[in-house]
Amino acid sequence: MNHPPVVEWTEADQPRSARWRSENGAPPPRRIVITDDRTKADDAYRLACEGTALLWRGDFHNARQLLTAMARRIDRRPRKTPPADVTQAFHLHRAAQNHRARILGMLLVPLDSAFAVPLHRAPDVREACIRAYGPGEPDCGEAATEGPDPTTTLVSLRELLALIGANEWRKKGVEIPALGGDRVHPHYGVFSPARGEYVDLVAEAPLPTEELAFDIGTGTGVLASVLARRGVHRIVATDQDPRALACARENTARLGVAGQVEVIAADLFPAGRAPLIVCNPPWVPAKPTSPVEHAVYDPGNRMLHGFLNGLAEHLTPDGEGWLILSDLAEHLGLRPHTELLDAFAQAGLTVLGRLDVTPRHPRARDTSDPLHVARAAELTSLWRLGLADRTASAPR
Repeated sequence: MNHPPVVEWTEADQPRSARWRSENGAPPPRRIVITDDRTKADDAYRLACEGTALLWRGDFHNARQLLTAMARRIDRRPRKTPPADVTQAFHLHRAAQNHRARILGMLLVPLDSAFAVPLHRAPDVREACIRAYGPGEPDCGEAATEGPDPTTTLVSLRELLALIGANEWRKKGVEIPALGGDRVHPHYGVFSPARGEYVDLVAEAPLPTEELAFDIGTGTGVLASVLARRGVHRIVATDQDPRALACARENTARLGVAGQVEVIAADLFPAGRAPLIVCNPPWVPAKPTSPVEHAVYDPGNRMLHGFLNGLAEHLTPDGEGWLILSDLAEHLGLRPHTELLDAFAQAGLTVLGRLDVTPRHPRARDTSDPLHVARAAELTSLWRLGLADRTASAPR
């Protein structure tokens, strides 16, 4: 049995312990001090920078204000001139993001066994926590007899606020023009299709079949739903993340296409072959710093190469594989353009066609962004791939 991580501290001269939870994979803090409404932002910021976590016992709204004040102190730090090398700028930007997350993650709040926050003026976060964490952990009580308080869990306030925000997005949903304005409702930890241009590509590309399609790494199920709305009779949508599987099933049912879409757990491909196989892998070959970043960062292009190398085995002779991929990694110097073309050839694939779209998100126009040059040049493409031996005259 895997016991939950334990965090320990001293309060009122008494040793205390509780369970520790971090969706970002942060380890339990080694040092904790008790803080409340009397704590000054400068002191909190200094302690957090030194690696000391702050367990909040005051008013919940004041804790949010303290977190904002700590963020302002991080943002006030003198900014270095961005390096001319865009790859170095990317790594420095990621390091700054990680530093910010680590410092702000040091402000902790308690959760009781029912996922309530026992602080004055705390909001009701039970629904957000249950949707993100699940209804509970049956083994927690048994694990707690060996040390931690079974009724208390410590979490980062920053993470808790993210759970609240994610739950609001889940309730509100994201409008998808390619679905006629219907909404997709992302779950916590599942990549949101807020950047709709890649969805539009799948809605516009000429369909090679209406019989069967595979959607690899379905996430919210948005691409499978678009294919179903376009008239594809059967779609097998795969993912290996339990949250994504639940999210895709909920969305396809909500959109009325569950009868066409089968959502199954698989690492990349389901069994068999299909005349259309669609995949939108993570776009940036860099190491994720938390589990929720796996939809964006893919070390060594694992999913990209896994999809390409397995495509020939799962594609029907005249079928098409649709790879939806941004070239941001190329503009960041993280993946040469020739690497992608070489990967096609090594996998026995040829390019049958390509559709491109420029990004519409605000960051592409934000000149203050340290990665603005790369973002402004970004292009998202739908590569139509076929088996190399199916034709000798495919357009390139």
